[in-house]
Parts: sequence; structure tokens; C-alpha cells
Amino acid sequence: MPDYVGKLFRSALVAAFYFGQILVQKRNHGGFILSHRDDASFDKLRTYRDAEDAVEIAKYDDAGDYRPLKTGPNLRHGWRLELATVEELSRALDYFYPGRLAVFAASKSGYVKTTTLRETLDRQSGMYRVAAKISDPQINDLVGDFCRSDRRCLRTILWKRDRNGAIASTKLPRDKFDPVADQAAARNPPGATAPATVPLLCQEPCNLLVAECRKIVKGENS
Repeated sequence: MPDYVGKLFRSALVAAFYFGQILVQKRNHGGFILSHRDDASFDKLRTYRDAEDAVEIAKYDDAGDYRPLKTGPNLRHGWRLELATVEELSRALDYFYPGRLAVFAASKSGYVKTTTLRETLDRQSGMYRVAAKISDPQINDLVGDFCRSDRRCLRTILWKRDRNGAIASTKLPRDKFDPVADQAAARNPPGATAPATVPLLCQEPCNLLVAECRKIVKGENS
């Protein structure tokens, strides 16, 4: 993985890039600076210098609430992470957004395998087996709300609803399925020239979505 990150910097992403809500910049004297993309122009940020610090930074939102979904659009502000090597950068990005850098690398190599929501639900067991009974209209409504980039999840959906290729939800904008689109673009400063974007790709429905499907079937509040 570090080799792939290095290739990113040697190609189109030399100056800076967005990865979810993170801005990654190369330092003139070597190494990298990571910050919340909203804090790029702020000087008074708490500085960290260890890749493992990303674990704590990503754990809670600005209100101090735990973030169960690391790709949610609620990464906390006020920090700056300085790293010396590509290896540290790769490790930190994986702490912020587990598995997303690997999926992106696989997609660029043509090796990403997607799994439909129906397949994911059909293989559930135990208390989650009932989730497979959710109807298509219910899926359409649920995914249309649960996966929204503006308040739920910044991943770009690659998976389909079923093996017939049905779109995950007709209630989501087309950009939600476009790897080129920046899912956090609404947070860019007005009139600013945005850096390149590395998407947070979603190759299969997450466990949290499966749990929500179960709630719908059981008649519980989402």
C-alpha cells in the first residue's frame, strides 16, 4: 500500500489531495501535513506527530460523541497531523478511514469486487437473518436516507441493490455513485480551487446498513 501512495504523489496528486474530510499536503522539506479540510487556512491547530494519533482524532466528533461510522461527515476539527514518511501517511489514512485506501488502490488496478445488498442480506444469520425480508421500496427509502453524503456517509457507492443491477436507491443523487465526484464538495470554501480527490469507495453494504434493514423489517424506529 505505501508504494501505491507514493505513486499517487508522483503523478497527479503531487501538491495536495482530499481524502474524505482530510486534506493531505506535502511539506517543502519532506513529509506530510494532514488536517481537516475546513481547517486548511487556520494556524492555531493542535499538532500531532504520530500516525497512531489518528485513532483518537477519528474517534469522536466536535461535540465529543463517539463516531461509529468512520466515513460519516462528522470528523472533528482543530487538529494538524505532521508525518515524516509515506508509510506513516498510509497508516494514518487507514486509521481515519479503515480499508478505504486499499479499496481505492484495488479499484485503480481493476481488482475491486462488489457485493449487492441482497447478497449481503441473504448471507446473514442469527438475529440478522430477518433483514433479508426487507422490500425493494423499503430499501429504496432506507438507502436514500442512510447513505446520504451530506449527513450520513461520504462513501461513493459501487454496489447494486440486487443481481439485476438495480441502483441502490433512486433517492440519491447521481454523484453518489460517481467515483470522480467529491462527496464532501459542499464543504469546499466558496470560489476556492479544490485539490484533487481520492474517493472513499464503498464496494459492499456495511454492517450498520444491514442493522438498519433489520430494524425496518422488525418495525423498529431507524
